[in-house]
Parts: sequence; C-alpha cells; structure tokens
Amino acid sequence: MDDKALTAIALDLYALPFDEFMAARTAAAKASPSSAKELMAAVKALPKPSVAAWAVNMMSVHEPAVLAQLADLGQRMRAAQASLDAGALRELSRERRTLLAAAVDTARSVAERHGRAISATIATDVEQTLRALTADEGAAAAVQSGLLVQTLSADGVDTVDLDGAVAVPGAVPPPRTAVPNTAAVPTAAAAEQNAQEQGKRTTAEPARRQPADQPRLKAVRETPRPASPSALEKAKAALAEAREAEAESARLAAERQGQSEEAEVEVAELILETRDLRARLKTAEEELDRARKQQATSAAEAKQAARAAEKAQRSAVLAQERVLRLGNTRD
Repeated sequence: MDDKALTAIALDLYALPFDEFMAARTAAAKASPSSAKELMAAVKALPKPSVAAWAVNMMSVHEPAVLAQLADLGQRMRAAQASLDAGALRELSRERRTLLAAAVDTARSVAERHGRAISATIATDVEQTLRALTADEGAAAAVQSGLLVQTLSADGVDTVDLDGAVAVPGAVPPPRTAVPNTAAVPTAAAAEQNAQEQGKRTTAEPARRQPADQPRLKAVRETPRPASPSALEKAKAALAEAREAEAESARLAAERQGQSEEAEVEVAELILETRDLRARLKTAEEELDRARKQQATSAAEAKQAARAAEKAQRSAVLAQERVLRLGNTRD
C-alpha cells in the first residue's frame, strides 16, 4: 500500500471540521482507485478523532507556531533536566504554565471558528496533550503531525505512550537518538587500541619514538570521561518537576474551588430570584383568573341587559300602537 497516499488523505480528513469527518472519509474511500483496494480499506479504517484530539489537530493546521513554541520549550526543559539545573527547570515550568494557558485559549478560539465549542472537560484534555508535547520529542512529533485521534498524557518520568494515538503512525518521524560525541576525548580502551594499531604500523621505526608516545598515551588514558547524570540525579530532577506540577495542580484546584463556590452563590441567588418570579407569576395568574371571571360575569350581565332593553323596546312599541288605536277610535 502507498503510505504516502494514505498520509495525504489522512491529513486532509483530520483538517476538516469535526462533524464533516465521517462523510468525508466515506467519500475519500470511494474516490480511491478500484485497483487500490488496500488503500481504500485503510482509509475506511481511519478512526474519528476525539473532540480534544481534533482541537489539537486544528491547532497544528491553523496555529502551528503555538505548538512549535511549546515544542521548543520542551527541548529546553529536557536540557535543563539533563544538566540538573533546578533553577532553570523552575523558571521553565513557570513559562510552561503561561504558554499552556494561552495555548488552551487558542485551541478554544480555533475550534469555535470551525464550528465546535470546547467544554471545560475537553479543554483539560487539550491541556494534558499539550503538556505531553513538552515531555518528550515523540509526543511533540505526534501532536504536530495533525493526525491525533486521541489525547496524550505525561507523568513527567516515563516516555509518553503513543500507542494508538496517531492515525498513521508511519507519518510521524521517530524521535532522534542522541549519539555521544566521543571524537574529542577518546576513551581509554579506544586510545589503547589506537596506540596498539599505531605500534603495529610503526614497528620498523627507531625505538627513540617510544618515550615520546608513552606520556601522550598515559595522558589520554587518564583523561576523565564526561560525567553523565546518575539515575538518582535524574530521579531527583524528575521529582522537582513533579513537585512543580503538583503545586500547579493544587493552585488550579484552589482556583476551580473558588469558581465552584462563586457558582454556588450564583445558583442560590438565582433560586431565590426564581422563587420570587414564581410567586409573582402565581399572583398574576390569580389576578388574571379573577379578571376573566369578572369579564364573563360582565358579558353575561350585558347580554341580560340587552335582552331587557330589547323587551322594553317592544313593550314601548306595543304601547304606542295601542295609544294610536285608542285615539283613532275616539275620532
């Protein structure tokens, strides 16, 4: 199967508004060449992303600079952790909080522009995914690919689990593996091997060169290897970052608690207002009922008065006719 063709189709699909994905996927599968049955099946199998993953994909398409800024921050944080620079790590953690808050706001805006509102729960999932982006290079590549189908999470210690997170895993480049530079300061074993090989090549040279070579070889052997952070030191650095995250979580929890209390007060006020409105509505309905009854009574009385007036009018006409008859008789 042509992985490039599948990737191109997937990139188009995952860049669409959320509600258009299913229909577009079906259309893309049908549009595949009849000879490419494997490609058609692969397109049909592309999973629909979660709303949070879709929002992050929208950022990769419409706001890639935001993700690039977070990815750069992640590289600086990992460098600070590797060098056990606790001060730099604290400063970068504060910078990450600021950038994450702004990035979540950007995700909300981008999603709304493309027809989908982001709830508080989804915004939390987006923030966790963007935080994972800063955790390791693999997660950064997955997030920036625009092919996420589910959100990511990071614990600050282990590598972010990307299993099933990307629609086309082959489209995401693997993380680079750091290769130590041993050319500048060779290890003792390498130096000894080089010296032995050089000795084999120079067996025919006069013995006077050996004294000059021996101090140099000894100096190379005694050159200390660059110290790398121990597992304990790495764990301490990870612990410092975890504590920073814990403090941030506590701050967010306190902030959410404050918002919850404010909402609780607002709900109580609205309940009282609702009760007042219901009481006023009940009074108005009672007054309306009385007015309708009064209207019905008045209408009945008006009809009765009209009938009485009509009867009196007929009586008056009859009386007048009688008077006229009596007058004519006398004449």
